[in-house]
Amino acid sequence: MPRTAKPQISFADWELLQQGILLEPLLQSISDFLDDHKEMIEAVRRDLQRGLKNPGTGRNGLAPQQVLRSHPTDNTLLWDVVRVVTRLIGRLAEAVQQRIRGFRKRTRAARRRMQEIQRLTPKQQYERQTKKYRELIGVTEEVVDSAQRVVAQTRKARGKNLVADLAIGELRKEIDHYCELGERVIDQARRRVLQGEQVPNTEKIYSIFESHTDLIKRGKVQTPLEFGHKVFLAESAQGLITQYQVLEGNPCDEQQVEPSLEHHKETFGHAPELYGSDRGFFSEKNVNSCKRNGVKVVCIPQRGGKKTRVREAYEKSLAFKKGQRFRAGIEGRISVLFRGRGMKRCPAEGRQRFELGVGAAVLANNLMRIAALLTKRSSRKRRAA
Repeated sequence: MPRTAKPQISFADWELLQQGILLEPLLQSISDFLDDHKEMIEAVRRDLQRGLKNPGTGRNGLAPQQVLRSHPTDNTLLWDVVRVVTRLIGRLAEAVQQRIRGFRKRTRAARRRMQEIQRLTPKQQYERQTKKYRELIGVTEEVVDSAQRVVAQTRKARGKNLVADLAIGELRKEIDHYCELGERVIDQARRRVLQGEQVPNTEKIYSIFESHTDLIKRGKVQTPLEFGHKVFLAESAQGLITQYQVLEGNPCDEQQVEPSLEHHKETFGHAPELYGSDRGFFSEKNVNSCKRNGVKVVCIPQRGGKKTRVREAYEKSLAFKKGQRFRAGIEGRISVLFRGRGMKRCPAEGRQRFELGVGAAVLANNLMRIAALLTKRSSRKRRAA
């Protein structure tokens, strides 16, 4: 009798099965909801088109979305590598149902040295920090090296069923992933602490769980350093977010003006009549670019330097002041996204999930704004009747 092939199950399907979530009924429920609310969806679509058909004004802002709860340090990163890799090796041993040879648990030694470094006073740091870090780096290197050998040893290991096989494969991938990050953390700690080298921010790693995290410096007194990503937002006069983008690194605000103008023209077929942003976006090149693209009122205050008489008179004009009052509305929108739409800090892991979280917050904002506009229009019609 011929042997039937094993069914192809993706890791996403396996993860849903582990959580007790059946995908087909969930998709069917979504389909039924869309079928039962066709009229409402069509009304929302028409109103969205009406609201975005001819947006004459636009305001922009940058919002730093945090990823990490606490300030990262080299010793806590090394400790994270040891405990996570050790935990994954334990899970792999359970999945293959055999004892893992050649791997020693060093979590107690790593934790003790991490805590000793944390408790050092400024004077003690000068005297003892290097020795403690050398010991912690040695423990971390030992754990990473032995974990990589375990991954090689279990290359042909199989589980008792298909789900166990999938689990073994994914665990080995996870161990490889964290070992690679561990090597980066070890190199970073050795260069910074032992060799006294100033490591560029682009080469640093701030979290092994969120390796995509960027260091953000905005010059704020209360929060000089933030760990996450800058998010560029553009909003129309109706309160609808027309563009959002999660930026790479810590770019200057002024670099976002020309791309936002191009995006607006591609989306709506023309440049906005009014372009408002804060002084961080200012440069003569950006002002000229706005005028060249057909923006009638460019409301970007000059940043630094002595203003010419013409510039000073322009910034005191009624049109400019009105545009800046309009621009201030983006700060309120950012506050709403942070407080009411879940964009203050992203709990999901990974860059892709981070971007999905930002997109979900933007979508929620736009849907609720459309609902508010529909309610306002309906009440106006009732009063007129």
